[in-house]
Amino acid sequence: MKKPISHIRCHLAFCIAVFVLLVLSDVSWAADAPPRKPSKADKCPVCGMFVYKYPDWVGQVIFKNGSVDYFDGAKDLFKYYFDLKKYNPKRSKTDIQAIYVSEYYNMEPLDAKEAYFVIGSDVYGPMGRELIPLATEADAEAFRKDHKGKRILRFQEVTPKVLEKLD
Repeated sequence: MKKPISHIRCHLAFCIAVFVLLVLSDVSWAADAPPRKPSKADKCPVCGMFVYKYPDWVGQVIFKNGSVDYFDGAKDLFKYYFDLKKYNPKRSKTDIQAIYVSEYYNMEPLDAKEAYFVIGSDVYGPMGRELIPLATEADAEAFRKDHKGKRILRFQEVTPKVLEKLD
């Protein structure tokens, strides 16, 4: 028995609507929390340095309640992220709304989960050896070649062991 054409159209329309909703709901988790600028009072919770002195290196974690922690580089941001209970015991990773790092070339905030990080380069940040955030894979590869970088990592590839090698 064949299904009526109107039933098939209805089913197709429903499938398309579900697909569109799924695509639209998969927006960047940072979209609802725009990056902010640190004040002169903001200190890196990992090393205690005043962050405003290093605007080209600022990283930030924005929480769902609107609070922000700032960092003087991606390395300290990742240390914080991996040991949140040590640095901010009242928070958990599920409280995080957005994470930004400063893109090396344009020095603008970049969603950390979209960044490419070069490690082992001859470029040092405020705390010494640093993960250098770049917006595109091509930029990261060019930077790696120009600055003797060892590897390019994505957010999910950075581990505490990687950070240990930078200290």
